[in-house]
Amino acid sequence: MTLFDTMGISATGLDARRFVIELISTNLANVQTTRTATGEPYRRKRAVLSYGPSGQPFADVLLNRVEVATQLMKTHFNHFPQAHFLPWEGEERKGGVRAEMVEDGSPPRMIHDPFHPDADEAGYVSLPNINVIEEMIELLAAARNFEANVTAFNAAKNMALKSLEIGR
Repeated sequence: MTLFDTMGISATGLDARRFVIELISTNLANVQTTRTATGEPYRRKRAVLSYGPSGQPFADVLLNRVEVATQLMKTHFNHFPQAHFLPWEGEERKGGVRAEMVEDGSPPRMIHDPFHPDADEAGYVSLPNINVIEEMIELLAAARNFEANVTAFNAAKNMALKSLEIGR
């Protein structure tokens, strides 16, 4: 595994955790939403994280391939032997973290409030199935995981920078 693969996996982890944080913030913003476009209360959304091949290699994101390809010159026949412009292009793509959104299927919370505009004939209002304390705990965990991915990314970046200083 190369340093660019490590940075790529950290980048996918950062993207996945950003997605989780966005879902949590959406859940917290809709904790009192009793009616959506479908007429039902808001349903809690959560992220399911999985490991799989990353869509776009980190090197492509870091270096715009078209601009870099015009600046690279092959100075020796052993340089880039796979006839690719960048040494990591010919390698098999490594995996990364993916996040997908799913709706929570648990029933809504029912509270008795006969004066609420969305109350049924018995005076009960369906509220979203969101527990604010659980959402805040998940938010803290996602933020810590985001920080861990930043640390791993920076460590790989520093290793790459230090390896460039070896020849000095």
